[in-house]
Amino acid sequence: MTTVQKFRGEGRHERGAERRARAEEGPERGEVILEVRDLRTYLFTKRALVKAVDGVSFYLRRGETLGIVGESGSGKSITALSLLRMEPKPAGRIVGGEVLFRGEDLLEKSPGEMRRIRGRRISMILQDPQTSLNPVFTIGNQLREAFATARRVERSRWPAAVVDALRKVNIADPERRVSTYPHQLSGGMKQRVVGAIAISGAPDIVIADEPTTSLDLTIQAQYLRLIKELQRTTSVGIIFITHDFGIVAKMCDRVAVMYAGRIVEHGPVRDLFNNPSHPYTKALLDSVPRLEERTERLYSIPGHPPRAGEELVGCRFAPRCAFADERCRREYPPVFAGLSGRDEHTADCWRLEDPTWRPTPR
Repeated sequence: MTTVQKFRGEGRHERGAERRARAEEGPERGEVILEVRDLRTYLFTKRALVKAVDGVSFYLRRGETLGIVGESGSGKSITALSLLRMEPKPAGRIVGGEVLFRGEDLLEKSPGEMRRIRGRRISMILQDPQTSLNPVFTIGNQLREAFATARRVERSRWPAAVVDALRKVNIADPERRVSTYPHQLSGGMKQRVVGAIAISGAPDIVIADEPTTSLDLTIQAQYLRLIKELQRTTSVGIIFITHDFGIVAKMCDRVAVMYAGRIVEHGPVRDLFNNPSHPYTKALLDSVPRLEERTERLYSIPGHPPRAGEELVGCRFAPRCAFADERCRREYPPVFAGLSGRDEHTADCWRLEDPTWRPTPR
């Protein structure tokens, strides 16, 4: 049984140890450390205005993991980069919204103030570790630079701290690895080094942008367990960007589903898996293979996402949605809350005016 199927199954519950752990240190008890309100990041190109992030709102509590999922081009990575004021220049520009980190709006910070926040308070693990590491410096040099930036460890303790950081991410023989270069490490080891750099400053938030894409399944499972263990010991909040609903089911407490620069559904993972309320969410879940079904052809969502710069009116998903009508194509729906009996489970779909309606199974 896959992890996705476990969440879908009726009458199936978390194992006792997992349930007790969630009760003892669940996200409900954590303070909100990040709140994003109506964030808008546009790309001003010669050919068109691309609304890459067009009114995104979410929050993150200390010690919890928020998953952000969606097809390529939905705005996930641009959203993450915007949080750190690293939107792609010169085309990218944040044109509206608020990014409140512990009550302070990061969009009002100066470049110097943001440099003191990046790495120290909020860090990021990029998708490709090869491009994150400098090929001409040793692993030890790059970790020492991270400690120097964070300024949380005395200079005299940097050598020991570097070795300890590598040991925390399960790098074998860390004393020897500090003098190696990136090209001498495997892809999985480089990804762990990038993770060590991200957590070296003891940040409040780690943004992981598809960090398992380049890993094989065995290393991927180890890496995910490592992240959860580090979160358990440090209470760091994690924003996990991925295409993989199996990873969402294993890693995340809540999930935000993005499509064409908007969050179309948001809620606790269990509620969203058992009760998907937006047609796009239902279509994504239907795309996940099911072990109990024998099929010659996997389900795929008809049509294609909007082209960059395409003028969008109404619901973004309407051209691909089997339930769309003229109002869907004309007006963007409001946010409907209280789905699954919880205020934090929300979705943007006109059909939800009928409280009994849900997308029908394929």
